[in-house]
Amino acid sequence: MILITGGAFQGKKAYAMKTFSLEESAAADGRSCSWEEIFKTRGIFYFHEYIRRSLEEGRELKTLAEDLARQNPEAVIVVNELGSGVVPVDVFDRRYRETTGRICCELAKKACEVHRVVCGIGMVIKHD
Repeated sequence: MILITGGAFQGKKAYAMKTFSLEESAAADGRSCSWEEIFKTRGIFYFHEYIRRSLEEGRELKTLAEDLARQNPEAVIVVNELGSGVVPVDVFDRRYRETTGRICCELAKKACEVHRVVCGIGMVIKHD
């Protein structure tokens, strides 16, 4: 599994597509894909939005990182880093931010590579 993270609008998706020869049609869009789709696709864009939707639907996410690593170990996952900046006032937004961070920490532990993208430039921060 490969995890690509960084701030919003930093070029993560373009970096993932170029670096890993990932076609947009071969990736799930976290803003709209089904629960099942993330376990079968080669890439997942907007993974943070997938987490938000899942929380809004009341889905239990405690084993999401483990399930994803086990069922789709070749996935390239692209996610916004949400932990910087002002802590949200809204309870749901704080829970979403914390849940996303915790899931990404677990994914990073399980990933063979973790990349951070800033201004379109990728830096490998983990490589097993």
